[in-house]
Amino acid sequence: MTIETADPSIPVGFRPVRFQSNPYLDLVGPLYGRLDGEDFVLGFRVEPRHCNPGGTCHGGMLMTLADMLLLLGANTQSGIRRYMTTVSLTHDFLAPPPAGSWLEGRVQILRTTRSLVFAQGTLSLDGAPVLRSSGILKQVGEEDPRFGRRSLFE
Repeated sequence: MTIETADPSIPVGFRPVRFQSNPYLDLVGPLYGRLDGEDFVLGFRVEPRHCNPGGTCHGGMLMTLADMLLLLGANTQSGIRRYMTTVSLTHDFLAPPPAGSWLEGRVQILRTTRSLVFAQGTLSLDGAPVLRSSGILKQVGEEDPRFGRRSLFE
């Protein structure tokens, strides 16, 4: 069953991403997602509260989005159903997205080991990249059905 958001400013196909209790993401969200085949796509509307004094999305907010993109994408696309933490995260700021922008993020899993996932991702505005990220994620704990593809939207 597909549950669409009632917000007309959110593109068709995107649904709110469900998280465990996470006070930080409650403050900065909502985040949206959809599946494009086997790929996870993150969606986010830049609101004035996410912006710097110049009226563009704050770099810290973009880094938060990139971190979530890699973590959610890694769980979704790798089939790993475990909690993951960020070990390393590198960013290149390519363009400043203004308030009101709809950003979409895509991730590519480069390699997985028994305990690490190496990934890269891009946040884009109308198909033009605004942020490129590369990260290393550590798998923590045992397999847990709360993490992974199905848990994000149900």
